[in-house]
Amino acid sequence: MPRKDPCQKQACEIQKCLQENNYMESKCEAVLQEMRKCCARYTKGRSICCSGFEREEREREKVKLTSERISPPPQ
Repeated sequence: MPRKDPCQKQACEIQKCLQENNYMESKCEAVLQEMRKCCARYTKGRSICCSGFEREEREREKVKLTSERISPPPQ
């Protein structure tokens, strides 16, 4: 029997919030943050619900690394 996804509850809360708020993500920032916290607690790949958030995190890291390489000129 497959294990229950540890972040499924948060994923459901996101869907509920988005539906109640006409899919305006800005109105659901608190539940999105709870999902990010849940995903951070588990190893990558442990939660199927976290796959999009893991991808978001990888993109954020890529942007961070790129911006660190292009440092502003000294003043």
